[in-house]
Amino acid sequence: MNSISKRIDYTLLKPTSTEREIIDLCHEAILNDFHSICINSSYVSLAKQLLERSDIKICTVVGFPLGATSTEAKVFEAKKAVEDGADEIEMVINLGFLKSKNYVSVLKDISDVKIAINKIPLKVILEISELSKNEIIKAAEICIDGRADYIKTSSGFSKGGATLTATKIIKKTVKDRTKIQASGAIEDIETALKYLDSGVHRISMTSIPKTTKSLRKYSKKA
Repeated sequence: MNSISKRIDYTLLKPTSTEREIIDLCHEAILNDFHSICINSSYVSLAKQLLERSDIKICTVVGFPLGATSTEAKVFEAKKAVEDGADEIEMVINLGFLKSKNYVSVLKDISDVKIAINKIPLKVILEISELSKNEIIKAAEICIDGRADYIKTSSGFSKGGATLTATKIIKKTVKDRTKIQASGAIEDIETALKYLDSGVHRISMTSIPKTTKSLRKYSKKA
């Protein structure tokens, strides 16, 4: 179970998330030995206190969930999150720029955030449910040029999440030049394993009861 757990980002990004829910999220992350939690930046400081004696990483989001904020705003958010204790940063790609074929601005958006956070891992969310196959390929190529450490399929706030078809398209495009994270409606280990087998490196999972129950059930079978 541990090898699978260490490839899971335990995610809670609801705008209504309470301090109690963040505390519970951290507790479950420790109990299940997840790789990281992913939370809104307002809770990074709290999570840092709760996880300081563990090796669980804290990931937070910038320009979330639309990706339409200015590059300067994303840079500021990212820097502040790192100051507060974030170990990883996720940003949403500027979909409007991408669909306008303003690829220079899409690249600048990503590369400026990466420069600002330096060695901190950067994940770029593509929001695949809003993109055509060709747009997914182009976005993935720009992520590589912008030195993104991960390409993430979805925010969880659009009309659809990860698909095996899209992750295979991304994998074929990037090969081994960057890593891939599948996100969106993945709530059991059986589904997570299908994505991991397809070449995905990390999985986002959101439901505390469903995820932990599935993990424990899988562990008993192993």
